[in-house]
Amino acid sequence: MSSTELPFVPPATVLPKVAPVRVGEGERMRSVGLPGITLAVRSRPPAREGLPPALYVHGLGGSSQNWSALMEQLEGDVDGEAVDLPGFGDSPPPDDGNYSITAHARAVIRFLDASGRGPVHLFGNSLGGAVSTRVAAVRPDLVRTLTLVSPALPEIRVQRTAVPTGLLAVPGVAGLFTRYSRDWTAEQRVRGVTALCYGDPGRVTPEGFRYAVEEMERRLQLPYFWDAMTRSARGLVNAYTLGGQHALWRQAERVLAPTLLVYGGRDQLVGFRMAQKAARAFRDSRLLTLPEAGHVAMMEYPETVAGAFREFAVDGATSDGSVGGSDKRDGSVGASGEGASGDRRDSATASGDGADATTVGS
Repeated sequence: MSSTELPFVPPATVLPKVAPVRVGEGERMRSVGLPGITLAVRSRPPAREGLPPALYVHGLGGSSQNWSALMEQLEGDVDGEAVDLPGFGDSPPPDDGNYSITAHARAVIRFLDASGRGPVHLFGNSLGGAVSTRVAAVRPDLVRTLTLVSPALPEIRVQRTAVPTGLLAVPGVAGLFTRYSRDWTAEQRVRGVTALCYGDPGRVTPEGFRYAVEEMERRLQLPYFWDAMTRSARGLVNAYTLGGQHALWRQAERVLAPTLLVYGGRDQLVGFRMAQKAARAFRDSRLLTLPEAGHVAMMEYPETVAGAFREFAVDGATSDGSVGGSDKRDGSVGASGEGASGDRRDSATASGDGADATTVGS
C-alpha cells in the first residue's frame, strides 16, 4: 500500500463514539442492523396513514439530511424514509470495506427486503442516483417510480469542476489532500462544498449554514470519513468503466419504472447536457430542468421538485394505485405553477425560506 493511501478502517465495533447527526423537527432516526452493515434511517411521520412508501438515497459525501426539505414537502404524499449509506451520516462503515456502487445498491436492496416496504417511490441524488438506477434495474419489483436528481451516470467529457472529486479515486490523492487541507476550518470546507454544489450559494440560510458547519466538525472526528469518501469515489469511477449488462447506461435502459429526471443548469458536477441523453435512455421518463439550480435541486428548490413529483406520480397513476403512465421523455413537468420546464430552459423560481446546506453531497 502506498504511504499516501488511507488504510482500511476496521469494523464499526472498534470505532470511537462521536456526536450523533442532527435530527430535524418532526424527524426520527433509527438504526437497522443487516448482514454486514448497519444503516441509520431518517424518517418523517406521514400526514396520514396509507400513503405509499418512499426511500431517498443521498450522494457522495452527503447523508439522509440532504433530503429533509423534500421529505417535509412530500409528507402529505408519501411515507418517506431516507438512508445513510454505509460510512456516511450516522451509518458506520460496512464490515467488508466495500463501497462500490454494487455494494451500496445491495445495501439499499437488503434494507427494502428486510423492511417489506417495496415497491417504493425511489429517489436518488448524484452517486445515490447511480445506486438507485442499479436497484431499479436489477430489482424492478422494489421500485414503484424512480426520481433522479443530477444522477452520476458516465460522461465522456467530464466538467473541469468535477475533476477534483474524481481524483479522490486515485490511490494516494486523498492522503495528500488531507495533509494539504489539515488547517482548513469546518467553515471554510462548508463554503467550498456549498459553492461547488449550489447554483446560488446565497440560497443557504444562516441557520442552514450553521448546521452544515456543525455536521462538518462532527465528520472530521470520524476516523473513516476520508476512507468512505475515497472508496465510494473509486467505486463510482469503477462503475463508469463497466461494460455489458453491468454498464450504468445499459442498466438505465433496463429500468421499467416511470422515471422523473431532474437536472440543474448550474450543476458543476453533472453536465446539464446529460439531461437529454438520460431522457432517451430511461424508457418511460419525464425531464425537469431547473436552469438556476446546481447539483442538489432537492435542497435548493424543494417546492419545485415536490410539485413536479406530484404531477409525475398523479399523471402516471393507474386505477389499481400503482404508477404506470405513458412515455413523456420530452414533455415538460409543471411544478406548482413555477417556471420549471421539460425541454425548455426557462428559469425556475422557488418560494420559501431558502435552503439548508447541511451535509451537501456530490
